[in-house]
Amino acid sequence: MTTIEPYRPLPPQDEGVRYEYGPLSSPGRHPAGDVRSFEVTDPRHFPGTTRRVWVHTPAGHDSTVPAAVMVFNDGWWYLDPDGDVRGGIVLDNLASGGGIPPVVGVFVDPGTFPGAENPKNRNHEYDADTSTYADFLATEVLPLVAQMHALTDDPAQRGICGGSSGGGAAFTAAWTRPDVFGKIIALNASFAQMPHGNPYPRLLAEEAQRPLRVFLHAAHRDLGWNQRQMNWFAENLETAAALARAGYDMRLVVGDGPHSPNHGGVLLPEALRWLWR
Repeated sequence: MTTIEPYRPLPPQDEGVRYEYGPLSSPGRHPAGDVRSFEVTDPRHFPGTTRRVWVHTPAGHDSTVPAAVMVFNDGWWYLDPDGDVRGGIVLDNLASGGGIPPVVGVFVDPGTFPGAENPKNRNHEYDADTSTYADFLATEVLPLVAQMHALTDDPAQRGICGGSSGGGAAFTAAWTRPDVFGKIIALNASFAQMPHGNPYPRLLAEEAQRPLRVFLHAAHRDLGWNQRQMNWFAENLETAAALARAGYDMRLVVGDGPHSPNHGGVLLPEALRWLWR
């Protein structure tokens, strides 16, 4: 079947583009789910840090029935109902509207060092090219969530989402632990600032295909979009090209905005529907 897209003029080439949200990002359409939170203090994988985790469960879903799960990096930024992503609202509307199965949303803040002069540990955790963050989620966060709500063990029904450095962390988590995560949403990913450069175009060409489904978003006016080095836009395009050449189930959406969560937030409902199609 051919889908007819309405005509849309190209937006002006500046950094003022902002995308409008669709109905699935608006509250009040369906019953709101339940949100609980807990704190993770001094975890084994990131000693000395503390962080808050919010757990969103769909309205009316039996907590004893194993559910699909989606981890969101930058926890509250992605859960905040007045923010740019509105993850809880989107999950409520999709679950009630039949767009996806009931999904438990796990919104994980990056770690901080309380009282330290430089308390943020976000870039250390998110920009790394190792499995440490994925291992932390798999062994220290998700088991606590499973005490609240039964979760599926099937990685094809477990995903991870993030933007900017959180997008790189989402990709790295699933790449290094495909036994834990089989679905990825990476929005404006900061592959460009990984400590040793973006490894994924090379790794995707050299290594056996992993069982991953990947939704990528890139912004034409992202950081360094017209530079030879440290070009966020180009690194996302090159990762997408490598995924395509390696035969992955992937989708790339390119917007005209800057390094902003706006477009990724607008796309979240359709990204989730695409992942769970």
